[in-house]
Amino acid sequence: MAPLRGPRPPMSLRYAIWSFISATLGILAIYGITNLVGHPLLIGSFGASAVLLFGATDSPLAQPRNLIGGHLVSAVVAVIIVALFGSTPLTMATGVGLAIFIMNLTHTTHPPGGATALIGIQGAVGPEFILLPVLAGAIILLVTAVFTSNVVYHRSYPKHWL
Repeated sequence: MAPLRGPRPPMSLRYAIWSFISATLGILAIYGITNLVGHPLLIGSFGASAVLLFGATDSPLAQPRNLIGGHLVSAVVAVIIVALFGSTPLTMATGVGLAIFIMNLTHTTHPPGGATALIGIQGAVGPEFILLPVLAGAIILLVTAVFTSNVVYHRSYPKHWL
């Protein structure tokens, strides 16, 4: 039986405050660029990506390959599922499972990718979903994470690119 409580390393107030600032800037950057280009780029799964990128920067699931690859794999799955089978509860469930399967096989597992697949299938998206909002939004978050995590001495991101 697993223990009731696992080990928890201390969280510094400085790290928590910088996570707050960075995540806020990341989501605002997506919103700001949305206004510039006139196309919605903000989807719910980017909130979950922000948790990983700005609150768990060392996590393997937060690294660029996983961020970009996980969202792209999941968006492609969503587009294909919608094109072949439409948007139903069964295709939504299958799409999330298939996205996880392919992310695992490609070493691009990024938990928010499951939400990207679900959002895409639920919204019955077309191929444009892959580039706008998914790729564009993920790149904006990545650029924000690289910038905000490397302007302070207590953080460094990414740990690796691929």
